[in-house]
Parts: sequence; C-alpha cells; structure tokens
Amino acid sequence: MEKLPKLRNNLKLMWYYRELLWNLAYREINQRYKQSVLGYAWVILNPLFQLIVMNFVFSVVLNVPSQGVPFIIFLTVGLLPWNFFVSSLTSASNSLVGNSNLITKIYFPREILVYSTIIAKFVDFLFSCIVLVVFFTLFKTNISLTALWVIPIFSIQIIFTMGLSLILASFNLFYRDIQYLLSLITMLWMYLTPIMYPVDIIPERYRFIFSLNPMSVIINAYRQTILGGGQPNYSSLSIAFFMSLFVLVFGFYIFKKSEGQFADYV
Repeated sequence: MEKLPKLRNNLKLMWYYRELLWNLAYREINQRYKQSVLGYAWVILNPLFQLIVMNFVFSVVLNVPSQGVPFIIFLTVGLLPWNFFVSSLTSASNSLVGNSNLITKIYFPREILVYSTIIAKFVDFLFSCIVLVVFFTLFKTNISLTALWVIPIFSIQIIFTMGLSLILASFNLFYRDIQYLLSLITMLWMYLTPIMYPVDIIPERYRFIFSLNPMSVIINAYRQTILGGGQPNYSSLSIAFFMSLFVLVFGFYIFKKSEGQFADYV
C-alpha cells in the first residue's frame, strides 16, 4: 500500500515532464513512417487488409455467428482495440532498450518512455477507427447512446495496458527473451479472447475462464454497448477494473524498484 501515494505523485510528475512526454510521443509517431511512400496511410491499410482476410476466413469459410450485425463490423469492434493493446505492449517492451542513450545521459522519470509509446499507439488507434466508421456507414449500422460506455471501458483497457507495459519494459531490459516470448503469448492470448467469435458459442462450463481474462471482458463490453445497444456486464467489468488496477500498481512497483539498475543494462 505504501506505493499507492507514489503512484498518485507520479501523475504530478508526468504533468511536470509533460513537454518531454509529448515530444517523445511525437518523435515516435513522426519517425515510424518517415521513409515510407504511403506514410501514415499504413495505420489504416494494415487493419483494413487484416479485417478483409479474417472476415473471409471466419465469416465465409467457417460461418461464425456475429450477433445480428455484419461479421466485418462485429470483427472490427473487437480487433481494433486488441491491435492497440498488442502494439502498445510490443512497443513499450522495447522502449527502454531503444532509448538507451537517453537513459544514460539525462535524468527524467523512465516511465515516460513507456507512456510515450502508448500515446503514440493511441494516435494510431484513433486513425484506424476510421475503418470502423466507414463500415458503419456502408452497412448503415445504427449506434445508440450506450456507445458512450466506450469511454470508461477504454479507460480500463488503458490502465491494464499501462501496468503490463511497465512490467514488460523493465523485464525486457534485463532479459531480452521477453520480446520474443511476448509474441508467442499475445498470439495464444488472442485465440483465448473472443475477437473472431462471440463468447456465446463457448460452452457454459468454460465461460468462467473468459471472466478471468480482462481483455475478454473488455472486448465483450465493447460489443455489448456498441453493437448490442445494452449495458455491459457490471460484475465482469468490475472484476476487470480491479484486476487492471492491481496490474498497474504492481507494474509501477516493479518498474520503480528496478529503475536504479536501468543504466547498467542498456
């Protein structure tokens, strides 16, 4: 519990270093597609082609149900936030290793490097949502006011993402195998999260497993509020919130505890 006040104070510290935070985020956004012909269009094209292929496989070939909406919309609502989650973890895990020159030369809260990568991926996520808007327009799909639940649901996802990112960034600095292990884990995790299929097709006796997976609860909540026009499952979302909060506090504790050794391992 003694780490909780420090976590609160960290928010004030982030405000003090906000200019550095935004500059690092802008640098990552600007450099990623600097030498690319299509530039930032890849942020839209990558998920678009991924959605087209997955839509053909799971809708046409496997005939997976989609809860009364076109399957590609059902898929997009789940896949876009998942892509944001995975890309944030992947970039954050390499944020300390990739900025070794900054770590050894100047002082600043090292978690800024992690947060800046998440901000950069959030910008990517916003652009990729253009794909969802296009699909909603093409298929004339209505959205009710319950879609406003996206704000608290996404906040829970951010908390969970930040906590895991802090853990992965610090561990990957000491054990470089983490970045390779992360690819395997996220691939398996994706299939255990109802992204390409509705949770309703899972046998009742196995559904408790999904309630223990915060990303499963979050993806399902997006669909319940955006596509279903209803309320999210409050009990499941509450569990996801407290699990995410625990991961953030634990991740912050691990990161700050090992921060003093970062310069020796970069």
